[in-house]
Amino acid sequence: MKEFKVIFWDFDGVIKDSVKVKSEAYIELFESYDSAIADRIRKHHEANGGISRYEKIPLYLEWAGLQTNAENINNYCAKFSTLVFQAVIDAPWVPGVKDYLLAHYQQQVFILVSATPCAEIVDILDALGIFRVFQRVYGAPTPKERAIAEVLKEQDCPPGRALMVGDSESDMVAAEVNGVSFLLRRTAENHPLQKRFVGPKIDNFLTPNLDTLWTD
Repeated sequence: MKEFKVIFWDFDGVIKDSVKVKSEAYIELFESYDSAIADRIRKHHEANGGISRYEKIPLYLEWAGLQTNAENINNYCAKFSTLVFQAVIDAPWVPGVKDYLLAHYQQQVFILVSATPCAEIVDILDALGIFRVFQRVYGAPTPKERAIAEVLKEQDCPPGRALMVGDSESDMVAAEVNGVSFLLRRTAENHPLQKRFVGPKIDNFLTPNLDTLWTD
């Protein structure tokens, strides 16, 4: 990882183990309507971890038989934000990631690309004391593939010198579209992607794993 000029980082499932936190929040929003819908929502969210709540919540409202007008979508997004904000901050760190970020942010260009609304992810990074390690922070509504393309151009960085670290299909696709290497962080929620993806995978960012990642 130290050989890359630019590293793009997803947040949930890569920096914080917070995918489950968001699954529980979605379920809490909709479980009163139908337990089958709650299970369907959990499975959908875990299979689409890198997709914004602004895309998921209209779909979940439709599944629950609720109106998908702007007022209802904004109301449910606000409720979701209230449920997850502190829970994400309190979620466990992915082992080794904070040490890596703090040790290397002055030698490498770190860019945060998240599906969380931009203002919210900035507040979370600030609360965690790591906002300063990222030269740019992207969140919803900016698509990850567009954020990567923009940074590569700004940094005059060849795609071969950039890496995307993610845990979801959308992270992988954003990297592929831009010709950027992809590192998959394995989680309990992304087993299907682990089976399909043939590139490098990692469980954590502790030094022994990073030292052997590109040679195993």
